[in-house]
Amino acid sequence: MRVWSKPARAVLAVAGVGLAACTLAFLAALFLHVAPENSVSREYRAQLDAVVRPEFEQNWQLFAPDPLQREVTVSARVQTIADDGRVTTRDWCPLSAQDLAAIRHDPAPSHLDQNLLRRAWDFYAATHPDGDGPTAAGSRARLAEEYLKRIALQRIGRAGERVLQVQLRVDTATVAPPAWSDERVDTSAHSRELPWWPVQDEDWRGLE
Repeated sequence: MRVWSKPARAVLAVAGVGLAACTLAFLAALFLHVAPENSVSREYRAQLDAVVRPEFEQNWQLFAPDPLQREVTVSARVQTIADDGRVTTRDWCPLSAQDLAAIRHDPAPSHLDQNLLRRAWDFYAATHPDGDGPTAAGSRARLAEEYLKRIALQRIGRAGERVLQVQLRVDTATVAPPAWSDERVDTSAHSRELPWWPVQDEDWRGLE
């Protein structure tokens, strides 16, 4: 039987205590985020959002009495510049179609394929209720823009040339009611093009 030395046991003990403390801190932040608003959550709202959003945000839409009945399709395109200075606007890349193709006929589809892009757009729409551009201020709005931008860049890649900027387009259409329903809804798609966002070298960090 192997006997750990005192320094090794000390390191393991410190690591265990640190891991337990980090776990408790994360669970406390998650609890404060979903709990009714109180003096503590109001005081540390920015710190709680930094821990929870966007990866660990809680969404109870599944249990809502009136779930979402819209089909949201997200596309993206980039502008690139060649070595000779020629600027090219690339074709739209259907990001939502990529996710749909990945989960179709898969009995156990990936959570990321199902929800990453959808939740990223929900986060953006919630932080930009008055439109896009300079009017959308605040740390959460900037985080939502950066999150969407990085997803688009990761999906599209560098396209063989330096990427100058990226743009996203969202098409939203109401899902048609079932045949037995007498409800009448407008099922035509409504497009929303976001502004062009400049792309810097640091935007690629961790994506390649």
